[in-house]
Amino acid sequence: MGRLAAPPNMPCVPGQSLPNPAPLPGPVPPGDGFDHLDLGWLAGRPGVKWSSTPAGTIAAWVADMDFPAPAPVRRSLAKLADEGDLGYSAAAQLLEEPWAKRMVSRFGWEPKAGLLRPFSDVVQAVQVLLHAGTRPGDGIIVLTPSYPPFVSSVREMGRRLLSLPFTFGPQGWELDLEAARALAPAARAILLVNPHNPTGRVLRRAELELLADLAERYDLLVVSDEIHADLVLADIDHIPFASLSEEAARRTVTLYSASKSFNLGGMRCAVAHMGHGATRAQMATLPSHLFGEVGLAAVTAALAAWSDETDPWLRRCVARLRDNATELGSWLRSSEVGGRVLGARPEATYLAWLDFRPALGLDDPAGWLSRHAHVRLSAGPEFGPGGAGFARLNFATAPNVLAELLGRLSAALAGAGAVQPAPVAG
Repeated sequence: MGRLAAPPNMPCVPGQSLPNPAPLPGPVPPGDGFDHLDLGWLAGRPGVKWSSTPAGTIAAWVADMDFPAPAPVRRSLAKLADEGDLGYSAAAQLLEEPWAKRMVSRFGWEPKAGLLRPFSDVVQAVQVLLHAGTRPGDGIIVLTPSYPPFVSSVREMGRRLLSLPFTFGPQGWELDLEAARALAPAARAILLVNPHNPTGRVLRRAELELLADLAERYDLLVVSDEIHADLVLADIDHIPFASLSEEAARRTVTLYSASKSFNLGGMRCAVAHMGHGATRAQMATLPSHLFGEVGLAAVTAALAAWSDETDPWLRRCVARLRDNATELGSWLRSSEVGGRVLGARPEATYLAWLDFRPALGLDDPAGWLSRHAHVRLSAGPEFGPGGAGFARLNFATAPNVLAELLGRLSAALAGAGAVQPAPVAG
């Protein structure tokens, strides 16, 4: 396969240049890619992360991992196709018991039976829950910066976004608990993301208990997105919000999926444990097919992901992400970028929230870095309040790709003194 020439403004950095993308990637790499991934193989992948990224640019934006899905999942889908049964699925009945067992074994929480509702993905679930559990004009507490579809969902649905900010301090990302106390009287719901996207922060028990106390005092619905719960990288326990107390469980809808832990986002399968009775009752008044159903292939993939067969894959994946997070932390402290890019080693997820304001002073550093470093990050302003000047980096890739990515960023930032960046808005 021939090599792709670097674009005219491509910085001269060491490492592997991207080959011309292939029409389709070849066989799955040895070891499922945890130790090495070929950039040409990645560039030829049909998923949106790489197929919509310009040739010659490393994709580190959308929250898909570069690693292929686990072999047991791929085998289960192949078996489904071979057997020829592509009919309807009984998603709730098939998913509830394996999901509940997973909650008990991994997090020590035994959810109440009979309350599971499948959705195509977590964003759909959030919109349905806001529709059923709140009204236009209601205030929704959102931990900001936040996953862009959550920010846009609140606004598009005519709810008021009440920003509960993370701030960067000596201990990393810290939740502003005084702001939580101030916001709660004006709120109708809390949209919680834990572990948090994009900061990679794992909320501690004291923080969760404060939010639970506020939810009880002001009668708030809590929608707790725990989609990254399997991907804790630090020596910290993930605590399901609904496990805090019986009262917390009665006002919480817990969201979960195999999509992030096992790289199955395109399969479109998530679950909601409907602990909040009023929202559950309101949903029962809506047309039964309004929100569609989860397909059999998606259910098959989720069941395979939640089986014991995938445990070794998940352990290897978390180990790779942990090493990558350490490498990213070293890069942030290095002489190349130290003090010019601010951020903390993520405690969970495979996402890092980076402050490029000292280095670039731009409202959208991701756009500048795409042009000058040929690395595509997620644009900070899309994450709502607190996003200007930041970018989110997805580090779920092999070490050779991460090294190339960080090298390109370093080289571009080293030349940033020659540009005259516009000041950050606000």
